[in-house]
Amino acid sequence: MAKLKITLRKSTIGALENQIRTVKSLGLHKVGSSVVQEDRPDIRGMINVVHHLVEVQEIQD
Repeated sequence: MAKLKITLRKSTIGALENQIRTVKSLGLHKVGSSVVQEDRPDIRGMINVVHHLVEVQEIQD
């Protein structure tokens, strides 16, 4: 299964509360921090909510 590397590129200051919670639930904390998540529909939906704050790269196993 493919994986996604998600990197927080913009600050959550001024973002909506649900966007801040989504960024935290993805496991991101500071600007520039990255996490690797499995490519699942629920993760894709979370990325869609905060697409303007994050950068996503697909990683093949």
